[in-house]
Formats: sequence, structure tokens, C-alpha cells
Amino acid sequence: MNKTPPNQPSSFLSRWRRKFACALRGIAVGVRGQSSFWVHFPAAIVVVVMATWLQISRTDWLALVVCMTIVFSAELFNSAIEHLARAITREQHPEIRDALDVASGAVLVAAMGAAVVGVGVLGWPLLEWFL
Repeated sequence: MNKTPPNQPSSFLSRWRRKFACALRGIAVGVRGQSSFWVHFPAAIVVVVMATWLQISRTDWLALVVCMTIVFSAELFNSAIEHLARAITREQHPEIRDALDVASGAVLVAAMGAAVVGVGVLGWPLLEWFL
């Protein structure tokens, strides 16, 4: 028999709705758990405003959106790892510390790469505007 497990929606649409609801809840939990989002969100808004003002190309827009998505995703993964670490233990553990530091390093790498792309995409048009 192909029975639906308890607490699981039975229709295809219900299952997908549930998946999206869980994903949106996860984003909310991740954002609440990371003060870094309060740095990344304003930076993203500044980038969007500047890109709009400079009327950059579609390709440049895509590059900026991909970079912002990568940074936000890295922050969410970092938040997920922090939540798991706290669920395992609140005590100091070298392996957990290393995992948390690696996750933070991934966010830093993503943010640095996004900054390089942002300067490359927005820097030249901005320099031309001032000259």
C-alpha cells in the first residue's frame, strides 16, 4: 500500500506548499539568527540602487544577483550549522569550533568574491560618471 505518513499532506500541491512554507520558515529562522544579515541586506540595497542609477547591462545585473544570492545562501548555511552545533552541545568542542569557523570562512569568501564583482561591475561606470 502507498499510504501517506502521518502529518504529511496527501496531495501534490499540499506537499509543495508545505515544502515552501518550511523553506520560508527556515529563511526567517536563519535571518533572525545572524546579525550579519543586517550588514548584507543594506549592502545589497545599496548595490541595487547604484546598479539601477547607473543603468547597468542585463549581464551585469545577473552577475550581481548571483553574487548576492551566494552570499545570502552562505549566511543561511552558516546559520544552519550554528543551530545544529547548539543542538548537539553548548560546551566547547574543537571539532564543532572548526566547523563553525569553516562556515564563517565560507561566508567571508562569498562576501569577498561578491565585493570584487560589485567593484568590477559598478566601479567603472561610477568612475566614468565622476570623470
